[in-house]
Amino acid sequence: MKTLVFGGSTFVGLRTVRALAARGHEVAVLNRGVTSVELPPGVERLVADRTDNESMRAALGGREWDAVFDISGFVMVAGKADLDFLIGLLDGNVGHYLYCSSIMAYRPSGRMPWPESNAFTEEPRETYGGFKAHTERRLFEQHRRTGFPVTTIRPAAIYGPDNNIYDMEAPMFLRLLRGLPVLVPHEGLVVCSYGHVDDLARFQIDIAGNDAAKGEAFNLTNEAVTTQYYVETLAEIVGKPADIVYVPEDQVGNWGFDWHHPERRPVFGHLFGRFHHSALSIRKAERLFGFENEYDFRGGHAHTFEWFMREGRERIGEDPSDPLWGGGWDFAREAEAAAALRPA
Repeated sequence: MKTLVFGGSTFVGLRTVRALAARGHEVAVLNRGVTSVELPPGVERLVADRTDNESMRAALGGREWDAVFDISGFVMVAGKADLDFLIGLLDGNVGHYLYCSSIMAYRPSGRMPWPESNAFTEEPRETYGGFKAHTERRLFEQHRRTGFPVTTIRPAAIYGPDNNIYDMEAPMFLRLLRGLPVLVPHEGLVVCSYGHVDDLARFQIDIAGNDAAKGEAFNLTNEAVTTQYYVETLAEIVGKPADIVYVPEDQVGNWGFDWHHPERRPVFGHLFGRFHHSALSIRKAERLFGFENEYDFRGGHAHTFEWFMREGRERIGEDPSDPLWGGGWDFAREAEAAAALRPA
């Protein structure tokens, strides 16, 4: 299979490129050439900026692909691209276009788990969820008009080796290893679905070229767990007790994200907030394709912790720069919050 991957230099894209190459597929990666990464031997590198139509035309014009995997989650770049131009460039030249969307494309609903039939968010296009929803609408519109062979895949929280989201499992491993406090809002009751990156990559590759997938959207994740379960399970994996400090409801606003002081990082991960309270159903992927996750929540995080330690990530600096979202952690501020919130 002749494949092209947009955004193949980090996390989901990189794991997808490696999985494609391991299966013997012909692989090309298109990105801006900004991120230095070692790709598997034989992978073609195409340098283009999605916000520059002429560079995209120069890189892709006149070429055909069996499958294109669009995994560029960087809204600050992809969100400014000319989607109509890209569709026009590829329509008729691609056998299957697989777009990695997000649970954030949904309008929140109190009825869980959410199926693919849930309504799209009405958030502005400039937001992450609004951008994903806008892109999906346009892709499916093209499918109805011309038969453009699109499939969208909606993961929830993705974790695993090479994760470049800096307020998920990496800082949690570090807190536990170092005996630092773990701040938990909303009594640890916020629910979120978590899926291993390699299960997501495998599903995308498995359905590529399958006519039954074209024109369809699929949720793809695994168990939905509470933040309390998340912390306790990762503590068992690390082998260290969790020093949990609960953030009372009337104090959450004081220690979360503050638009007036964006330099102050929240003392808890973004998925611990009530905004992300959700659970996804993957029955459609199971029913149509017999999909099964290889990694359950505990096993997947144990696999990730093994990679984390093997790569020496426990020695990571105190203030890492997140190249994707600008996030990270501030352990000193977390300690300050813990001291203020512990019972006297």
